[in-house]
Amino acid sequence: MKLQRRDWLIAGGVLSGAGIAGWDNLRGPLAESKLPPSPVAVIKAASYSDDLVSRIRSGVHACGLNVRGKSVLLKPNLVEFDEATSINTNVAVVAAALEVFLSMGAAAVRIAEGPGHRRDTWSLLELAGYRTGIEGFDARFTDLNRDDVSPVAGFAGEREFYFPDTALAADLIVSMAKMKTHHWAGATLSMKNLFGLVPGSVYGWPKNKLHFIGIPRSIVELNRQFRRTFAIVDGIVGMEGNGPIQGRPKPAGVLVMGRDLLAVDATCCRVMGIDPDKVEYLDRAMKLEQGPLGQIHERHIEQRGERPDAVRTDFALIDSFAGLRL
Repeated sequence: MKLQRRDWLIAGGVLSGAGIAGWDNLRGPLAESKLPPSPVAVIKAASYSDDLVSRIRSGVHACGLNVRGKSVLLKPNLVEFDEATSINTNVAVVAAALEVFLSMGAAAVRIAEGPGHRRDTWSLLELAGYRTGIEGFDARFTDLNRDDVSPVAGFAGEREFYFPDTALAADLIVSMAKMKTHHWAGATLSMKNLFGLVPGSVYGWPKNKLHFIGIPRSIVELNRQFRRTFAIVDGIVGMEGNGPIQGRPKPAGVLVMGRDLLAVDATCCRVMGIDPDKVEYLDRAMKLEQGPLGQIHERHIEQRGERPDAVRTDFALIDSFAGLRL
């Protein structure tokens, strides 16, 4: 990719920026959260060959999640493929999560994604090892870019906004993000991973409508829309520098899990050496007039497993985000 992804999006006029109409309406006074404390599990995993099933099971149980009788949608992060780096949620993590949720009595477990960069989802799945790494994968997978869609009202001020029926019907969406830096958002984690729920066949690649709305606002709006969620962030090997595609592999040796995606992402940031209070979309999610989407401050997060400071591994940041350093 000689032409930087950022460059061609700027040329196409879809780079998010200030001045989005109605954005100020999302801002409210910063007040102490009245939500209950949020459990977040940080579980060590040095390699994808480790026993990931037991590690994910321990994290899920530590966060008190019960999926018996529910329809579960595993939503990995699949963007692009480059064997020289670490872009996508590793297939071993998804395969382990599938086994865990089935063993916990979920009524159904599907895997679904709507890649924001590649239009040929099945080619990307092949390259990323999903079709061979998960038994019966083809029958279990839905391409959210081309799924049937239904309208919802009020998303980001739109009269109607279309989402895939598979995502709307799920009792629980598990955001299986990759721990990465991001050249516009600072960090891309479980909240940003919900971009893949927006159908490319309706709103274009790389989800152009969300860039017009603005990346921070879109992240917040998606997490307002989809509240029945859980997060499993693949930080065994993440990405630093010019993420989410052109950065370098960064081993962090952890899986981060929780029901409160804001608290999970704040914890991931601390593991990455990033101050979550300085990440715009996390800050905005705390300042909604309707109330915060979750917890961000350490005093309101119940850490299970490892402490973030004990496993902190500073991720390299591009110059424009150097001020995010914790």
